[in-house]
Amino acid sequence: MTTHEVRSTVAPHRSRALTVALWVLQVLLAAVFLSAAYSKLSGDPAQVQGFEAIGFGQWFRYLTGACELAGAIGLLVPRLCGLAAIALVGLMVCATLTNLFLMPGMAVMAILTVALGILLGVVARARWADTRELLARFRR
Repeated sequence: MTTHEVRSTVAPHRSRALTVALWVLQVLLAAVFLSAAYSKLSGDPAQVQGFEAIGFGQWFRYLTGACELAGAIGLLVPRLCGLAAIALVGLMVCATLTNLFLMPGMAVMAILTVALGILLGVVARARWADTRELLARFRR
């Protein structure tokens, strides 16, 4: 693919208002995931207890926190935000399934994880052309 062809895959022109709204959404989502990562990585007692309850151990709490932190940072990096959103959608699918099937008392939290997944899906869709361009660069 030539440079001209790669540039032609860049996202279509968006209105300024839509671009600003998308960035506001990304910043808000990044804040949510930074907060979630902090609670997991800092050893919040509720997080420690929750991960013990699902039976995966504390290593999984650290892994989940690291993924949330990486995703939050990725949402703020223009070239990575679409890919970060896709990865975080996957994380929210896993969180939803965990809340529904491994922690029945926390099933109400599935509403939050589904809502976050939908918002991340909006970001991923809006940034799809940028994500395709990024992936095309890796294939060369």
